[in-house]
Amino acid sequence: MITAFAAAGPHIEIKAEALFHIGPLAVTNSMLLGILGYGIVLVAFFYTVWALKNGRTNKFVSLMTWGYESLYRQVEGIIGDKKIARKVAPLPIALFFIILANYWIGILPFVGPITLGGVPMFRGLMADMNATFALAIVSMVTVQIYAAKTHGFFGNIGRYLINPFRDPIGSFVGILEIIAELSRLVALSLRLFGNVFAGEVLLIMIGYMTSYVAGVALLPFMIFELFIGFIQSYVFFMLTTVFISLGLVSHGDHADSHSPEPKKLQAVDG
Repeated sequence: MITAFAAAGPHIEIKAEALFHIGPLAVTNSMLLGILGYGIVLVAFFYTVWALKNGRTNKFVSLMTWGYESLYRQVEGIIGDKKIARKVAPLPIALFFIILANYWIGILPFVGPITLGGVPMFRGLMADMNATFALAIVSMVTVQIYAAKTHGFFGNIGRYLINPFRDPIGSFVGILEIIAELSRLVALSLRLFGNVFAGEVLLIMIGYMTSYVAGVALLPFMIFELFIGFIQSYVFFMLTTVFISLGLVSHGDHADSHSPEPKKLQAVDG
């Protein structure tokens, strides 16, 4: 398979390519691999839950449990409130596993050489900018939802839109906050897409240049990409959690951020 990968020649396309259409919907090569990635995550989670309920633990279940609990403790540490962390944690943890699974299967040798009408049948989901933007949008919308629960709908809007005649400095800070929210959205999506796409291009070029010894040449680079996939998944997880935490604190609360139980955080519990 790796030999076929090397002999296939470089095929680099920045956007996902359509394989066929179902009515107006174009089914792209990233969608096919994305379905597999999501399926792996769902099966892993459902199997782990089933095994724990039935007392059938093994190394895989122990690894999944350890990973989930480790990530949950980090969410709890960042949010600072156990009740809120319990509600927030499922999203960033799920994003971690989704990104990790799709990143890792995106570097497998069958991704690239198998074609349909000259178009590669499989492309990593995280190498599709539409997918990374979608995940970033989910993260940032969640930030605003929890911010609205904490400060109220109009209170949350008031963090950004401040009367410039009554508080010119606060108004300027609000504009900066709007820019910051947009930049976080762009940074979340482009950072992930850029790293995944660059990694896939690297593997394609190394495989093509080393030709029939690609089986040896590609191995260290694939191991390196596995490590990078873990790092990128963890970074997305951490940034999502941190952004939600920042959304729970209003502009005027930074001075009280050292308080163990800020009143504004407790508002979510109601």
